[in-house]
Amino acid sequence: MIRPRNARTDDTEIIRLIRKELIPLSYTASPRDAQTIRDLSKRLRGGVTFVASRTKTSTPLGFIHLYTQGDTLLYDMLAVHPRHRGRQIGTMLMAQGEAYGLSQKCSVARLFVDQGNPRAHRLYSRLGYETIGYYPELRCYELVKNLKKTY
Repeated sequence: MIRPRNARTDDTEIIRLIRKELIPLSYTASPRDAQTIRDLSKRLRGGVTFVASRTKTSTPLGFIHLYTQGDTLLYDMLAVHPRHRGRQIGTMLMAQGEAYGLSQKCSVARLFVDQGNPRAHRLYSRLGYETIGYYPELRCYELVKNLKKTY
């Protein structure tokens, strides 16, 4: 199931996923950077986070964090526990993000993916995101997708 994040019960696992699955792929962050780790809770308080879990109260299997800016849906972070990859959890989380963006009247979704994360890049491409730029100083790609309601 996909549900909204419960900070009290989900944040320990979400932060663990960020530290173990996302930060090692980032050129600009280090898992030993204490300030980055301290800022994660603050970062999660801004925007919206959805989690994939077996039940309403079980530990997250994955999460997506996003926010809106004008008519743009901005994906911030997506991670799925390694044991649960290949089960469409990332796809479901992205679909929930797009549904949220449409509910907020967003017309475009935007995200960045680290150069060292080709698996995520392939997922986003499969979901219709187009690579529009590469930032060598950050070692990441920028992707966008037009969001359209289907009736």
